Amino acid sequence: MNAQFPWITTIVLLPLLASFAIPVLPDKEGKTVRWYALGVALVDFALMVYAFWYHYDLNNPGFQLVENYAWVPQLGLNWSMAVDGLSMPLIVLTGLVTTLAIFAGWKVTKKPRLFYFLMLVMLSAQIGVFAAQDMLLFFMMWELELVPVYLLISIWGGEKRRYAATKFILYTALASVFILVSAFLMAFSGDTVTFDMAALAAKHYPKALELAAYAGFLIAFGVKLPIFPLHTWLPDAHGEASAPVSMILAGVLLKMGGYALIRMNMEMLPNAHAYFAPVLVILGMVNIIYGALTAFAQTNLKRRLAYSSISHMGFVLIGIASFTDLGLNGAVLQMVSHGLIAAALFFLSGVTYDRTHSLMMDKMGGLAKQMPKVFALFTAGSMASLALPGMSGFVGELTVFLGLTTSDVYSPIFKVVVVLLAAVGLILTPMYLLDLLRQVFYGQSNPELTTLVAMDAKPREVFITACLLIPIIGIGLYPKVATQTYDVKTVAVAAQARNVLTLVAQKQAPLYSQALLAPKLPGAVD
Repeated sequence: MNAQFPWITTIVLLPLLASFAIPVLPDKEGKTVRWYALGVALVDFALMVYAFWYHYDLNNPGFQLVENYAWVPQLGLNWSMAVDGLSMPLIVLTGLVTTLAIFAGWKVTKKPRLFYFLMLVMLSAQIGVFAAQDMLLFFMMWELELVPVYLLISIWGGEKRRYAATKFILYTALASVFILVSAFLMAFSGDTVTFDMAALAAKHYPKALELAAYAGFLIAFGVKLPIFPLHTWLPDAHGEASAPVSMILAGVLLKMGGYALIRMNMEMLPNAHAYFAPVLVILGMVNIIYGALTAFAQTNLKRRLAYSSISHMGFVLIGIASFTDLGLNGAVLQMVSHGLIAAALFFLSGVTYDRTHSLMMDKMGGLAKQMPKVFALFTAGSMASLALPGMSGFVGELTVFLGLTTSDVYSPIFKVVVVLLAAVGLILTPMYLLDLLRQVFYGQSNPELTTLVAMDAKPREVFITACLLIPIIGIGLYPKVATQTYDVKTVAVAAQARNVLTLVAQKQAPLYSQALLAPKLPGAVD
């Protein structure tokens, strides 16, 4: 088989088609179904690795493994799939995290057929979001992913699962309307009607229309990322979702928002991005500080980790708006890094819950004695999350900061203010994570919980965590492992953004107040 084989279509459709066999598999206790689902996910992940290893050129910034088939010609809907440096690493991340999440759901006994069916459908939809090159197809995949997440939270979640699932679907479904409206604005602009992303990116839009489309996408993807104040669904969803679902929520779903911001807002609407970029920097700074402060106030283990995710996603926004190769590179690295770290921490929080039947940290204590392996793994994950040097979190956040501080687009005053305020979040992150470890694993043991602690982490649980920690440490020690997969693409996108910014500034200078923009924007006229 060569590059002409429809690799991306196969990778997208395999889990979906395989899921339809689950209802007819001969199985009573769910054992056959879980092995089947894990096998399908492993095969799909192996196909990803093989296709990208042998048929993907790391030095090509354009789209590769392109597949385009007329699907519904009457609606102009094409099955258009391709990957580039933005989507390829996130597809691999999706395959890894979802496969491990299926393995993490090994003990699911409640409706196992439905559980694994939904997990496989969700895997297909997530890969489809990253690979779709048609706006209508992208929207369909985006919507398809919502249904399994809603059901997985509402059926296998905690006490308030229905409230959390309803809140999730309301936020994300309403946000999806903005995707559709913005897509139609772009598609019907000009002489031709098209939903092909490459054709949409090549169009020239009226200024007001482009700004409106950008704002619509920002709201829609801001809910998914999530951006303050569109974030309130996330802590509830994480607090009630089971560990496997939380792994996917934090490891993959949030990255869909970051990816779409780069793909749609930055790459397809670069003129509007020139105007909105400072807004993204400010929103990113707010995310970092607000997420860290609110995380500190949480007594629920998973809610603390959820607000931690909100804080970490602020770095993605700052990187996207930095107008530098380094900043955008750091934004993508932060998405990959956080996907691995958050998946590990939420899985370990599920392991802790299985033993203690509680997520309230103030009721825990002294668990390090009963669960030394869980304690060691949780400590390693927390160190990665607080950006300890040698871990992927450190490289991602440092690269974003360097990208912003070396940008000549923003004034020194603006950069100093952003860096100093964002540094508050960096100081708070170790505090709330170390406090988490202190409350859960140190101090006096709670007699009520001690009797419930059955045993330490089992080999399966250690293996799942190790599969996430190994790339976290690998990327931390040798970042090129990750950066080489997208470096050429991020350089090209950042260069395009800077070129457009220069053209916009030449037409309308100063673009912002002198306190915000650099005193002399490159290419700007007096």
